[in-house]
Amino acid sequence: MTTRILPAVGDIDAARSVTTLLSQLPEAEPAAPVTDSTQLIDTLARLAGESLDDLPEVVLVHERIGPVPALELIREVSLRFPAIGVVLITADVTPGLFSSAMESGARGVVTLPLSYEELANRVQSAAQWSVGVRRHLTTGNDVFTGPGGTVVTVSGAKGGVGATVAAVQIALAAQTSGRTVALVDLDLQTGDIGSYLDVQFRRSIVDLSTIADISPRVLSDAVFNHGTGLALLLAPGEGESAEEVSDRSARQIVSALRSRYEVVVIDCGSQLQGASAAAIEMADTALLVTTPDVIAVRGAKRVVRMWERLQIRKAEDTVTLVNRFVRSTEIQPQLIEKITGTTTANTAVPANFKELQAVVDAGRLHELDSKSTVKQALWALAGELGIVKVPEKAEKNGAKSIAKFKNDRGSIGRRRDRDGNSRNRATT
Repeated sequence: MTTRILPAVGDIDAARSVTTLLSQLPEAEPAAPVTDSTQLIDTLARLAGESLDDLPEVVLVHERIGPVPALELIREVSLRFPAIGVVLITADVTPGLFSSAMESGARGVVTLPLSYEELANRVQSAAQWSVGVRRHLTTGNDVFTGPGGTVVTVSGAKGGVGATVAAVQIALAAQTSGRTVALVDLDLQTGDIGSYLDVQFRRSIVDLSTIADISPRVLSDAVFNHGTGLALLLAPGEGESAEEVSDRSARQIVSALRSRYEVVVIDCGSQLQGASAAAIEMADTALLVTTPDVIAVRGAKRVVRMWERLQIRKAEDTVTLVNRFVRSTEIQPQLIEKITGTTTANTAVPANFKELQAVVDAGRLHELDSKSTVKQALWALAGELGIVKVPEKAEKNGAKSIAKFKNDRGSIGRRRDRDGNSRNRATT
């Protein structure tokens, strides 16, 4: 049996040493090393998306991989791709490190400097475990979920651009279409999702921050089941409690939510913290909300450049949503795309706060009228992001960009120009 191996090694010399030894292993098929944690997760997600059978049996993680620490990366791989055997390569052979590696989900530890026999034994053992798990899943008719649910983060270029309203509405759109959806308030100091949806709940994301292993029961105790069907994980009522949610705990919480819900929408606010940075890095889609004015667009550019410097997310992998859009404005979405280097969403949300004012003041954003142009635009955005379940009948008819949601008249549409040609920008 051929064993497929994917090394994750950032150090050039270590990568060369690992590759040389792997090429000598019998029946081994080593892939080219990935150099950082983001590339590893992206590679595994891509392989899982193409075919679950294409995933490697073994992943080797070097202790100096970055930017995510090795043990945190092992935990994330184990949660998102449970049938992959992960082996840690490290110079630290203390019992404490070994215990931590096993708790994170590693199937073995290889010590530095590398030896052929030890590497061969650990790889073989991890590969056998992986094959056994996959055989068991197939026999038991269970679904190998691969990367799990879709994670969408929503961030603001600055405060007050409408990120929370966008997060709530796209979550409602996904839920109404038949998805199971979790809406997370990761704006830890000034989060307002609870206020927008008229929710008072004593538990928050802080209650999960110190738990090493988040079981489904523990998660359900911290989540508020809203009348709309959304599962809400709220920000703490006391802003100073935000410090208790570290980037490590945020990764664990997001991974737990991803494994339980089909769609996870996370409101990250406009301030970057360790927890929100971890969520943005893990997200399948990072949405950045801005308004078409000079100050907000400068803020969007500043945010994107900061994400790149911190190796959180590349500009081209970020989707910018233009909120409060007016056709007569001088700053058009195409210009914003050029300035920020991001991909601008085809959907632009019109400036019509009068539609929102009553439900926002009442804390009933989920009761926004279906005729609202703002709601229709945001639900169109949800369809554009791919988090809306399209009815089977629509799929058979080949309708990819038009979907009707049960009990609602929000829709996805495309604007036509004066010549009758379809344009990419969706309007309401």
